[in-house]
Amino acid sequence: MIPADLVLTPTGLRFKGRRFPCTIGRGGLTCDKREGDSATPRGIHHITGLLYRPDRLALPAPWAMPITKDDLWSDAPGDPAYNHLVRAPYAPSHEKLRRADPLYDVILLTDWNWPDATPGAGSAIFLHQWRRPGFPTEGCLGLARAHIHWICTNAPPGTRLIIP
Repeated sequence: MIPADLVLTPTGLRFKGRRFPCTIGRGGLTCDKREGDSATPRGIHHITGLLYRPDRLALPAPWAMPITKDDLWSDAPGDPAYNHLVRAPYAPSHEKLRRADPLYDVILLTDWNWPDATPGAGSAIFLHQWRRPGFPTEGCLGLARAHIHWICTNAPPGTRLIIP
């Protein structure tokens, strides 16, 4: 591990000499991730993308992509687009990325089960804003708004995310 790695520790997410309180999935940590288990997968992952709401905040990094009203994330294991960004209209099971609440105002994407997704092995492991301190996610890592914004400006694509 190096300081430029995002590392989950018992006291938060460590990155570039700082520690950020964070939440994990309500299913805890797992080595056997499954769709819908609400667990956060252990392992070494990488940051692959950055999405943001341009109607709510300024461009967080030059490589960020805007979230549009039609952006969705497929969580349908039987669909060829499973665990990928898709556009509405999209009939299979999915999650809306443009939410009324601020949870997905900025999203760091990871390479968990991506780009070649194994059906049922879990989808959408993001780093995003938490609901509140201590409130679990559905398997992602949740952070305070100011912290996720700081991380977004300092974690380029390829940054390692280590979840021991």
